[in-house]
Amino acid sequence: MKTSLRILALASIAAPALFLAGCATGVQNPSGVPVTEMKADERGFVAGTGIESQDLVVVSDKMARGVLAIPEIANAKVTPRIVLDPVLNETRFAINKDIFLTRIRSLLNEKSMGKVRFLDREMMKTLERERDLKRSGQVTASADPSVVEFRGADYFLTGKLQGLTTKTSAGTSDYILYSFRLTDARTSEIVWESSSEIKKQGLEDAAYK
Repeated sequence: MKTSLRILALASIAAPALFLAGCATGVQNPSGVPVTEMKADERGFVAGTGIESQDLVVVSDKMARGVLAIPEIANAKVTPRIVLDPVLNETRFAINKDIFLTRIRSLLNEKSMGKVRFLDREMMKTLERERDLKRSGQVTASADPSVVEFRGADYFLTGKLQGLTTKTSAGTSDYILYSFRLTDARTSEIVWESSSEIKKQGLEDAAYK
């Protein structure tokens, strides 16, 4: 009898501990495989034939290096100003296409040592409102509020994603061409262009969001 009571007591103590330990290990997916933290450039077991994080890393790394290496940037006497223009997505995958430009800009701002500067056109309404507040005297300004200079672009950086898809009873095949270009804002000349192409095949299609 005493042995049975000891077993019950130990079980009552162990059960909450096991529950808490299970919670601490993270969410379990229906198949029983635990959530795995991975590097962005790794291909995981949840994968399809479309645009994935490892493609983003490879492509944006290549494009950032390409922009930084051209003479118009590397040898510029005055730091060039670049504006990002939206990426055109002509693939069948509904993705956040501008994430490519965001990562390219971030890499260049981090690694270029001031070789390029990006103009934040997404902030134009906020900047204009701040300018008007300073000019009206509603907020203070450390410089002459009548002199506010929004710089013009020297170059525009944009890209295009294009794809070819083949589907048969054997599976799905997707080819995607990632192309990016830098255009001179004064002359409309394309001063740099580069591309990367990736092809994948799989038995099942995947949903991308």
